[in-house]
This record gives sequence, structure tokens and C-alpha cells, in this order.
Amino acid sequence: MKVLVIGLGGVTNGGKTTLAEKLKKMLPNCDIISQDDFFKPESEVETDEHGFKLYDELDALYMDEMVKSIHNWMKSPASSGVVTEETQNTCDNLKNRDDVYILIVEGFLLYNYEPLNELWNRRYFLTLPYEECKRRRSTRVYQPADTPGYFDGHVWPMYLKYKNELEENSSNIVYLDGTKSQEELLSCVYSDIIQELKKVKE
Repeated sequence: MKVLVIGLGGVTNGGKTTLAEKLKKMLPNCDIISQDDFFKPESEVETDEHGFKLYDELDALYMDEMVKSIHNWMKSPASSGVVTEETQNTCDNLKNRDDVYILIVEGFLLYNYEPLNELWNRRYFLTLPYEECKRRRSTRVYQPADTPGYFDGHVWPMYLKYKNELEENSSNIVYLDGTKSQEELLSCVYSDIIQELKKVKE
């Protein structure tokens, strides 16, 4: 049994979750792990001198738990509840050694944590210009809510910091323009993953 681990990272409100969910519907034996599920409780997230909760940093997340979850999935993807219903109904499919199981990991800080970087087969990174990102962010309701000045004081500077780190230290990342239509992004990433699937099956 083979596995394909796809990273879908990038800017806040760039469309990562939407794209991941659409890909899941189109790809066989596909599951999603979302980085947002690994945030520490608010009481454990540090506050800076401006009173901003530092959510956009690695320290705000249980990253070791996230890595463990991905490893657990990789060990037995067929039993992770991932398998599509059609596949569950056909025992032959489960016996098929050529089956490839796909995991999409989506989140805003995927490629700046070394233990994760050993796992990716493909890595995508969604970008947005400042104005568009700020506009989208202002339409979303967060728990806890963004405080006044939070986007400019914490969210955007952290995005730029981690993106610069990434550009200096990493290669083989496909950058995607988050202002493109969802259909265009889906088509681009889907065809790329299908090519990767073919390689894995060979």
C-alpha cells in the first residue's frame, strides 16, 4: 500500500480549506488533516507587548501532535476512516496493493517545521496580496475574535516572516495565486496530483 502526502499551505484566508475539501471529493482514498485542529487553548497562547495573542506562530500549535497524527495515518491509512464508501464496499480494493492513499495536510504554517518537511510528496503554497488578504480576513469571525490592529500588528508580519524563511530555505514548492478562481486553482492542483499519483504507482 502506498501513500501520498500533499501539503497545502499559505496565507490566512487564501482558500486552503476550500481547496482541500474540493480535492478530497475528486481524489480516490483521500483524507484531510487540518492544522487548525492543533491550536493550543487560548490560555496557553502567549501575548506580546501590544496585547496581541500570538496565534500565528509555531508555538501556538501542538506541532508534535500534528506530526504524530500524520505518522499514524501513514501507518494505516485504510483503517483511518478515510476510505470512500465505494471502496469500503469492495473488499477487492482493500486487497489491491496498488491502491494509493492520499493525505492532504492544510494549514498556514506547514513548511517551517523541520519534522514535517520529511513527509511531503508535493507542497503548495497559496499567496494573496496584502489588501485582498485583509479584506477577506475582515469578513471572517474567529474565536477569539481579532482585536483592532491585530491583522497589521501580528497576522501579516508573521506571514511575511515565515514566507521569507521558506523562500530562503526550501525548494520544490508550487506557489499558487489565491486571487485566481477556485475552479482554476482546483484544476491546476488536481492535474498536478494526478501526475504525482501516476509516478507513485509506477
